[in-house]
Amino acid sequence: MLPKRLFYRALIIVAAPTIILQLIITIVFYDSIWIKANKNITRSLVSQLKTIQNVYQNNRDNLDFFTDSYKNNFNFEIGINKKPFPKYTGERRFSPMDRSLRRELKSAFGNNNYWFNTTQFKNAVEIKIKNNDETIEFLVPKEMISASSVRLFVLWTTLPSLVLIFIALVFLKNQTRPLVKLAKAAERFGKGDYVNDFRPSGAAEIRKAAYEFDRMAKRINRHLNQRSEMLSGISHDLRTPLTRLKLQLAMIDQKNISEKMSKDIDEMEDMLNDYLQFAKTQSKEKSSSINLANLFDEIKREINNENFNLEFIDGIEFNGRNSAIKRCFVNIIQNGLTYGKKVYVTIQKTSNRLIIFFEDDGPGIPSDQYKNVFKPFFRLDKSRNLNKSGVGLGLTIVEDIINSHGGNIQLGKSKFNGLQIKVSLPF
Repeated sequence: MLPKRLFYRALIIVAAPTIILQLIITIVFYDSIWIKANKNITRSLVSQLKTIQNVYQNNRDNLDFFTDSYKNNFNFEIGINKKPFPKYTGERRFSPMDRSLRRELKSAFGNNNYWFNTTQFKNAVEIKIKNNDETIEFLVPKEMISASSVRLFVLWTTLPSLVLIFIALVFLKNQTRPLVKLAKAAERFGKGDYVNDFRPSGAAEIRKAAYEFDRMAKRINRHLNQRSEMLSGISHDLRTPLTRLKLQLAMIDQKNISEKMSKDIDEMEDMLNDYLQFAKTQSKEKSSSINLANLFDEIKREINNENFNLEFIDGIEFNGRNSAIKRCFVNIIQNGLTYGKKVYVTIQKTSNRLIIFFEDDGPGIPSDQYKNVFKPFFRLDKSRNLNKSGVGLGLTIVEDIINSHGGNIQLGKSKFNGLQIKVSLPF
């Protein structure tokens, strides 16, 4: 039930104690201070009203002096007439002020002997008391019933919490931003991008993690570059003697022997090319927006084979390394055309994934060998291989490219009884 992101979890850690503390303070203050204080001052007011009624009943001669004294000292307005009680009630059902006043008036004067209205006047409360056939009307200041304003009370309890939570939001956002940047940099690096613009920031622990990530990324890049340079050098060094051997074979009179040896040399060159291609799968190519329709149109023109069937594609775009993705798709399609007659490509799009199916009508691959064919230098002698003259690196290169883009590749049986290769890429 808790949120998954660190920012919101940290916000709960900061905000929850503040909110709980404010609720506890509000409940304690409301129950122990505000309600009790209102109850006491309301009881005091009703006692004064009862006193005025008793004085009026027992000594009407000094009533003017008594009412004037209350008016001057307590700001009361007192009137006596024989008007009937209003038929409508002026009470509010859920108001603490009305509830407290009703309880005290009922206790002092009994049922149906009082009437009051707390909303007719802004700063005063109108109260009417039955006295035999007369009605005593009071207009008393509202502060004599309510110790404080509910709105002011709510404002002072909620405003500090909102201010504290806002300050926490600002600081937490600044603290979690470096973590988000580190996560995005790690995601980009995991997809094969070279992260050169990353700068550690934030708290000391986050800076330490970011600094170590930057060092690790540089070590991995240096290792990949060294691997590529080493294999390039080996390839260059081996091609020179192979070229000399070709020239020498061309001068041999025994053509049958020279042709056999030339085939072996050509195979060795193909092997060197496969080694070099495997080493360059992590080349320094920047990611860019790739239009899938344009990419497959280009592939179809280069392959120039009528047996390559492609369904109509809308303008789907995703981020990736164009040359690597193109080499991956070309390898898969050429593999299908080598071992089957036709290759069919279909594309599906979900909310956040791009799914491409490559199907052929060839002999397929046994299901128990699906995992093995992705291993470097593994070759299927009885069934099929990505390249008959290769060294078993074709599907390894394909998987490496797909995984470096954050996708995955799966093998299965196609509806044409051949091999189905399912490629899933994020976009």
